[in-house]
Amino acid sequence: MVVSVLEEMRIQALGVIDDAAIELSPGFTAVTGETGAGKTMVVTSLGLLLGGRADPALVRVGAATAVVEGRFTLDADGPAARRAVDAGAELDEGSALLVSRTVSAEGRSRAHAGGRSVPVGLLAELSSDLVAVHGQTDQQGLLRPARQRQALDRYAGDAVARPLAAYADTYRQLRRVGEELTELTTRARERAQEADLLRFGLEEIGAAEPRPGEDVELAAEADRLGHAEALAAAASAAHGALAGDPADQEGVDAGTLVAGAHRTLEAVRAHDPVLAQLADRLGEVHILLTDVAGELAGYADGLDSDPLRLAAVEERRAVLAQLTRKYGEDLKAVLDWAQRSAARLTELDGDDSRITELTERRDRLTRELAELAERLTAARGAAAERFAEAVTAELAELAMPHARITVDVRRSDDPEGLPVDGRTVAYGPHGTDEVELLLAPHPGARPRPINKGASGGELSRVMLAVEVVFAGSDPVPTYLFDEVDAGVGGKAAVEVGRRLARLARGAQVVVVTHLPQVAAFADRHLLVEKTNDGSVTRSGVQALEGEARVRELSRMLAGQEDSELARAHAEELLETARADR
Repeated sequence: MVVSVLEEMRIQALGVIDDAAIELSPGFTAVTGETGAGKTMVVTSLGLLLGGRADPALVRVGAATAVVEGRFTLDADGPAARRAVDAGAELDEGSALLVSRTVSAEGRSRAHAGGRSVPVGLLAELSSDLVAVHGQTDQQGLLRPARQRQALDRYAGDAVARPLAAYADTYRQLRRVGEELTELTTRARERAQEADLLRFGLEEIGAAEPRPGEDVELAAEADRLGHAEALAAAASAAHGALAGDPADQEGVDAGTLVAGAHRTLEAVRAHDPVLAQLADRLGEVHILLTDVAGELAGYADGLDSDPLRLAAVEERRAVLAQLTRKYGEDLKAVLDWAQRSAARLTELDGDDSRITELTERRDRLTRELAELAERLTAARGAAAERFAEAVTAELAELAMPHARITVDVRRSDDPEGLPVDGRTVAYGPHGTDEVELLLAPHPGARPRPINKGASGGELSRVMLAVEVVFAGSDPVPTYLFDEVDAGVGGKAAVEVGRRLARLARGAQVVVVTHLPQVAAFADRHLLVEKTNDGSVTRSGVQALEGEARVRELSRMLAGQEDSELARAHAEELLETARADR
């Protein structure tokens, strides 16, 4: 099986580095250099390749863009290769993946993988399968209890991940139920007031029993009844004009005139078809006039002034007008309001049953969450013992033979918390547990939190021990350590170098260090060196071997390359490291 490694990087216009090519190899690589030479840029470059945040301030002054390129050799059947191929990236011969990141001085960032433009997030996904980065910020982060809990959970693997996932799902359900229940109960008075108003309105409308279109019908009837006499007079006059008035023997009406005209044309229709057609049409007119006259007579006879009916209509219209003033611009709007309000009232009346339902569900979820919390605590407790033993064993390898790590898994009381095992304890999305790493650096010492009881050198070794333990439980192909040996010196520094060398037997390890004792154990030694031509300062990277490596270790030991004592010590360190392989 091909082991995934980072083979090389090229850095252009990033910080103090103008243009540098870095060849890496399996095993242990140390990166050294004077303060300010640009060692951190090596770490920053790898961070960009792994999807880290792009800061335009990183772009070298005078350059338009900074570019970082990396070449990874992947296990063709591994998760990183699958992720890359799924994203459309192409692997070169030998399952090599080319990754690049470009950052402009204006802040724009682009990422490429396998010749394809990809989201920066894909690089971050790839990094989780390829590289573990541990720097000084991670060291400080591990001082926080939340990070210590995460460290324990990571070490425990599925033993904690499975109950934690079940707990987290139930916790989310409980939160949603609780939020809905709180909203319903806190709005109970508002809902009751709204229901009363709706109920009153529906009762008022129901008592009136309005019919669709009734307001239009009543308006027409009221208008007709209010003008009954005028309408009757008009109908009678129109009837007289069409059919004549029996009391007026000399009057001539329209019907008589049309009938006469019709008879005249009928007499001669046989002689001209045009007049025959006109005679027919006059006949139709006479019939129509006769019908209209008859209807007018009937209308006039049937239209009586009815003050009582008019009063009843106006009273009904007043009732409907009262509804339209309150509930809609017309009767249709009133009826629509009634329909909506009835549905809303049903919903409001159902809230009480919803509150009961939610309360029962909340209580059930609370019991389930408490059971899951107990399982999660038990899993963490079992993992805590193993984790503490593993880290303690690693500390013994790092010149802390009598140190003891304890992982304290405990709960805190909270009167508004979760009832668990006879107590009411604080809880959150990750359980009820508070996790804290305690260190007893020597026999007889009381275990204290690592952020209070550890010196800088001890803390560095604890962090390294934790990372080495992770390497055994959750390995990745490449580890990058950025000055994790801060505060360490002497024999402890030698042991740190020796332990990193052993870690590198099964993985690629890249260490940025200021300790010659650590650098001496490296299989490959890279020097980041700054030069100044009088106007421009730039840094480059070169691989050191033989005499050049001895000079660099001498400089790191004594601050000068030509110290005979430092040279002898450097050669002794290299010999010790070679003998340890």
